[in-house]
Amino acid sequence: MSIPYPPVIAAITVNNAAAALEFYKAAFDAVERYRLTDSGSGKIGHAEFTISGQVMMIADEFPAFNKSPSTLGGSATKFVLIVANADAAFERAIAAGAIAIRPPSDEFYGYRAGCVKDPFGHEWMVQHEIEKVVPAEMQRRWDAMMETDAGDCA
Repeated sequence: MSIPYPPVIAAITVNNAAAALEFYKAAFDAVERYRLTDSGSGKIGHAEFTISGQVMMIADEFPAFNKSPSTLGGSATKFVLIVANADAAFERAIAAGAIAIRPPSDEFYGYRAGCVKDPFGHEWMVQHEIEKVVPAEMQRRWDAMMETDAGDCA
């Protein structure tokens, strides 16, 4: 039987995918679907996990095929995780080994959000909705925020 996939899936590269999978399980309640391990190096060539039902793929770095944030000097991608309680999710991620980037705060777009960097170089924003905000109001609030030079997770 084949495995079903959604139309868009994030695929990330790390150094030590086995440890990353354990971190995601502890920090974000991830569920591992399966892993394929390279028999020569023991590295994970491909694995899949879900967070709240969303499929993600992960692999160890194989420089000819993929590169991790540590090799690239950072990552231009951020993952946004919608949670029941941003403060609790932030603390759980920190307890699992994440580094705080910005503690949770109420944001202009109607969510409470905080940012962490996982031990493998990927950034995660954990957030929950606190109010419904229409795009015109978001724009007004964005303009006001930019005048004060404050911003979201960097």
